Amino acid sequence: MKLTTWMSPSHLRQWAGLSCLVVSGHCAAQGLPAEVESALQKARVPREAMVAMVQEVGTNTPLLSWQANQAVNPASLMKLFTTYAALDILGAAWTWSTPVWVEGSIQNGVLNGNLVIKGQGDPKLVMERLWLLLRRVQQLGVREIRGDIVLDRSAFSVPAQNPADFDGEPLRPYNVSPDALLLNYKSVVLTFTPDPQRNLAMVSMDPPLTQLQSDSSVPLSSAPCGDWRGALKADFTQAQLLRLSGSYPASCGERIWPMAATDPSAYNQRALQGMWQSLGGQLSGKVRDGAAPGTPPTFEMTSPGLAEVIRDINKYSNNVMAQQLFLTLGLTQRGLGTSENARAVVRQWASDRLGETDREWVIDNGSGLSRESRVSAHMLARLLQSAWASPVMPELMSSLPVGGVDGTMKRSKANQGRTHLKTGSLRDAAGVAGYVLHPSGRRYVLVAIINHPDANAARPAIEALVQWASGPGVLRKAVAGQSQANERGSNP
Repeated sequence: MKLTTWMSPSHLRQWAGLSCLVVSGHCAAQGLPAEVESALQKARVPREAMVAMVQEVGTNTPLLSWQANQAVNPASLMKLFTTYAALDILGAAWTWSTPVWVEGSIQNGVLNGNLVIKGQGDPKLVMERLWLLLRRVQQLGVREIRGDIVLDRSAFSVPAQNPADFDGEPLRPYNVSPDALLLNYKSVVLTFTPDPQRNLAMVSMDPPLTQLQSDSSVPLSSAPCGDWRGALKADFTQAQLLRLSGSYPASCGERIWPMAATDPSAYNQRALQGMWQSLGGQLSGKVRDGAAPGTPPTFEMTSPGLAEVIRDINKYSNNVMAQQLFLTLGLTQRGLGTSENARAVVRQWASDRLGETDREWVIDNGSGLSRESRVSAHMLARLLQSAWASPVMPELMSSLPVGGVDGTMKRSKANQGRTHLKTGSLRDAAGVAGYVLHPSGRRYVLVAIINHPDANAARPAIEALVQWASGPGVLRKAVAGQSQANERGSNP
């Protein structure tokens, strides 16, 4: 076929799609379904901003392929690479260990020496497990430490980062940096409990941090429960003081406000000392960084299994947990948790598992919280097809949010309860990737990503594609494709 100069750009795109089908012998739909086009137009987002692919599991022929080889920013869909690689390399039952040394002698409840804790990347060393760790120390007979609490964080080598660099929101928990000894995500949770009789809302903070003071109550108001956080007029400008000069709407009931620490570099020291004191313990020295001894530890704290951890990562798109897991791959496979080591491990794994990867594929920090990450819908679909045929498929699939049921897909109205889809969202990127169960019993891999300044306003287009993959349209494509494949197979 000869191309002539009168063909419009849209005609060129259509011809390119058709020629691809003729050469490959595939019968993939090269246009977007009408309902998806309509939703994009309503959001005033051009269809060129979207990439998409729909394919029945266990098959090579796409039922819908729209710009599927174009590399785009996948946002948190990049977590699929990190979590699948970790399950495949480490195993679903793999756990992190946090060794603890009680150095010196214990006499009458006094430890004449140091308490040493070595971080090895555990992403679930949250407040409850930190409490258990310190209680274990007390069960050994320690009530007072006449030495230091020494923290060994050498398992990861992570450059210092300003949490405001990504989007100017340093107090958002998703901007917390990874740490070999990550305590409670370096975050605090403020709980507001109304007390109508006193016309106050009581304020509590967990974990208790030393050298951080906060108002213990705020006045109640009769305002509707809208922007209740804004109504509190919180002042975070001072690292050691949290002021709440506003009021709290009584109509809100009890609410929590999770936030990253205002001074992340001092968080571990404040959290450990605060928790130790809340348990009645005393510390004569200080909390400081240092090296763990080469002797066997007194005891070890063991994390939940990897399968449980990736449920938190994928269902709630937890960025710092994903980065902890990413760096753990570098630590376990190459001896040190660095971004360079982790990227090399995942790249080699992807080459082994998926074969040829996108030339433009960029995996930055393993979480997708990046402006640099790039991947195509086609490569994501291959990853999902590989996972479907792998021994860890049940663990990976069950970690994905269920549409209309839980996680980041809880509010979805498309095919409720029959989709397992990881979501991704940045200021200018929105997408989903995972599995859709059709009423016929067929299951489809689905990938859809939009890169555009108004990407999140176009989410109804993504929902429309999920709905299309759940309806008669995709089934007609599947049946037609099977019929054509049978005809080709019967020809001499």
